[in-house]
Amino acid sequence: MEVIPDAGDLMPIAKTLAYGAHPDAVADIHLPATSGPAPLIVFLHGGFWRSIVNRKYAEPVADTLAASGYVVANVEYRRTGGGGGWPVTFTDVARAFDTLPALIEREWPGLADPERSVYVGHSAGGQLGIWGTLRDRLPLGAPGRTETPPRVAGVVALAPVADLATAYALGSGEGAVADLLEGGPDVYPDRYAALDPSTLGPSPVPVVVVHGDQDQRVPIAMGRDYCAATGAELIELPGIGHFELADPASAAWPPIAAAVRRLAG
Repeated sequence: MEVIPDAGDLMPIAKTLAYGAHPDAVADIHLPATSGPAPLIVFLHGGFWRSIVNRKYAEPVADTLAASGYVVANVEYRRTGGGGGWPVTFTDVARAFDTLPALIEREWPGLADPERSVYVGHSAGGQLGIWGTLRDRLPLGAPGRTETPPRVAGVVALAPVADLATAYALGSGEGAVADLLEGGPDVYPDRYAALDPSTLGPSPVPVVVVHGDQDQRVPIAMGRDYCAATGAELIELPGIGHFELADPASAAWPPIAAAVRRLAG
């Protein structure tokens, strides 16, 4: 059984690292008490890609993971309403994926083991985490495209917005996808083709989707459909909604922690 660390054991932010020039191109680094090498968790917060929500709500998750023995990068990125959206949000996140391991190694040599990196993302952050493993499949010229995305051990996607076209049709997040991509798939099919996990195919690394069956923000049908189409693993949590997945004190946390540990090795 997973043990949630006591509040007195939680690990404060060790340092905020800049991976770009913009004030939002930063990541808060939480360090474990161990000397390493420890798995690296790159955490991507949700909020439907909107600037009204930032990384601070994920601090309890980052603290708890660090207290459990991980190096954690709690990533910020530009979002709609704050200079982000297409394509900037995705160039920011791609740069974070590409540069943070080296930045962390420079600050704390030997502490993080990049071979055991796991992307963990909540809601919109789940979409970003899955997308981060598929960047070599993006169309030429797409934001974030690279022939050699960083090697990671896997992705734990917490209620991910894994089908952007469906989220657009549903008006999820009060029209969040329309704001992010400036329109629907009929107007910008190239943008959806460059970003939508549901159409980019199975990830080359293990993906574990954790989704509550009472989620009113990102319907569990989206998680079920994504996993059925791609072969990703689905952990369905009865009686759990959307926000419990980002709360280490909730009943959702033990299976999330177990999934992270299983992928990180």
